[in-house]
Amino acid sequence: MPIHQPQQRTDVRTDRSDRTGVRQAEAALVEHYPRLVRLAYVVLPPALGRHRRVLAAHAVVQRALPAAGSGAPSPRVPAQSHRSGAPAGTAPAPEGVAADPGPSGAAYGWVRLRVLRAALAHERRPRWWPGRLPAPAALRPTVPVVWGLRLFPRAGGVDELALDRALSTVDGAVRAAFALQLLEGLDDSGARELLVEAAVADPAGAVRRAARLGRPDRAGAQAMLRSGEFDPCTVQTRPSDLLRRRHRVRAVAVAAALCVVAGGLAIAVDEGTRGAGEDRGPAGVFAPVLDPAELMRTAAERWADTSRVDFTAWPARGGRTGDDELLGRALRAWSTTPGTVRVSTTPGTVTVPPAQPPRLLFAGEVDGATVVLFHDGGVRVVRYAEPLSGSGGAALDFARTDDADVTTGAAVVVSRTGDSARFLLAPWIAESATRDLLAPNTPGRPLEVDPDGVTAAVPRPAGGGACDAWPVLQLRSSERIVEKHAFLVTDLGDLAPAHLTYTPRPGRGAPARQPREATGPDALLAWARTACSLRTLSGSGVRAVNNWAFAEQKLPEGGASAGWLCTRADTWRGPGRVLVQFLGPAASPTDPAAVVADRDDTALCSRFGQHVLAGTRWKAASGRWYVLAAGSRAVTRIEASGAVRGAAGGPTFAVRAPRDADVELTASLREGGTLPAVR
Repeated sequence: MPIHQPQQRTDVRTDRSDRTGVRQAEAALVEHYPRLVRLAYVVLPPALGRHRRVLAAHAVVQRALPAAGSGAPSPRVPAQSHRSGAPAGTAPAPEGVAADPGPSGAAYGWVRLRVLRAALAHERRPRWWPGRLPAPAALRPTVPVVWGLRLFPRAGGVDELALDRALSTVDGAVRAAFALQLLEGLDDSGARELLVEAAVADPAGAVRRAARLGRPDRAGAQAMLRSGEFDPCTVQTRPSDLLRRRHRVRAVAVAAALCVVAGGLAIAVDEGTRGAGEDRGPAGVFAPVLDPAELMRTAAERWADTSRVDFTAWPARGGRTGDDELLGRALRAWSTTPGTVRVSTTPGTVTVPPAQPPRLLFAGEVDGATVVLFHDGGVRVVRYAEPLSGSGGAALDFARTDDADVTTGAAVVVSRTGDSARFLLAPWIAESATRDLLAPNTPGRPLEVDPDGVTAAVPRPAGGGACDAWPVLQLRSSERIVEKHAFLVTDLGDLAPAHLTYTPRPGRGAPARQPREATGPDALLAWARTACSLRTLSGSGVRAVNNWAFAEQKLPEGGASAGWLCTRADTWRGPGRVLVQFLGPAASPTDPAAVVADRDDTALCSRFGQHVLAGTRWKAASGRWYVLAAGSRAVTRIEASGAVRGAAGGPTFAVRAPRDADVELTASLREGGTLPAVR
């Protein structure tokens, strides 16, 4: 059916009204720019890719502003029904009163409708506008071009990724209905009427299908839609394909293109902020990353309602979380790192400024210092400390914490003084205690924790001298996330304490055992004999340490038993270190084990290195020397060659040999192949 254009009046009053309407539309667009861009981003087809989707979202919003006389909402338009052209969910301004640019006003509703139409147009093919819906050229699906940069919103968690995938399986009308309900707060009727105005073919069906998305936790889905994952106004930048770009364009041309793009976006930011009266431009990509107001803060109960239980679920705590001057100093120190600031890092941790606003974990006063803790993009925890008095300088500590979980993200060192440390505990820690690994039969002592989650001072393991005690934290998770889950962590000199676990000996014919928490009697006895070996791991960025009891052996000349442990330390950066330890007969349960092998950067004793063979020399009570060997459960035969020859079926081996005999050990595996002894 042909669409007749309304007759145009050329009197002065109409011209004045059009200009006023354009100004009102501009005010609404600039004031609610981030909200409109987020709406466009959710509605746009995910098939565009995150980079093109970000640019398209900004494009459709910026092109929604009309020229004078093009139909912007007028301050003197009489009320109309939803089906005669007024934006759904809004009412035109009363006679003689300027239209309200707020989210409930006619100006905002009119701009929102144009944004919605333009975003939906991107899903229609072919590229030109379909013949059944003529539209102005300003609404055709065009995308700005950025050379040399890729733009991405902040990465979210597993929940946000699942929601984005769910949205990619439905069409644009359903995404639009979903966004109108959860972002714009419209009920089913309001969303349906606005979709009618946007010329959606089946608005009622779109609303019904949108109602099924995000179930059963619609409130959680709403929070995720408002998170950084769906915010195209705060983005990260990465280079595009550098090799392809180098082949296609000369370096000078690329630099010129980048300058043009940067200038264009800077102008867009200036125009948006000039009308909005606030320090937030439309593009957002050039917003100051180190502004305290931009810091990410997690809701207090988020940890109990998410599947991602790590540092991203920590709320901001401490008495100085509202101190912008302190937070600004901490961020500036991180950004510029002046010479007066002491810097320490764990291996593999970079100290560059954040690429996006970090998450605030803590800001408060502890042990005579002001401490600020940040979590940066899922990769690092950063601690800034400055003395409350005196001439001491500030300090910055960096530690990797990527892929943290309930246990490895359970605590952070907030202060170290002398021989003790205080920890900031995760919000899901329900009980805390301290115990000594060298006193396996002594129960833990309750540990006081203040309302902000900061513990009382905890003794630190001694770095040198006699190893008479090894203090650890025994923590228990809240039953809101897991029942009866207690675990041990220990301070190895980094910001994040290391998680201690234990893998028991394999049973006969039973499947391989998996690491478990080191809180049972066997685990505590094993750690009592190996705790002091943890000294060699201090300051190396260790994430977790597991004691694997891979074999038990009956010794020659008397039948006493000995144990074999593989102690594996996994670092945050990936490589692991292995100590193979021999637990011979001992007069005390805390007699240290003998380290018989030490390997760096190895997969041994992990799920990627499940077979191990080790040997040692042992002196019996008679004074005779033996070569002992033991292998993991898949070892079926062990052979010795060199100065002494011998063989034995099974996973253990013993042969008499001179004390200094040079012996080579080899094992045969059940599934075939051989295995040399680790040295």
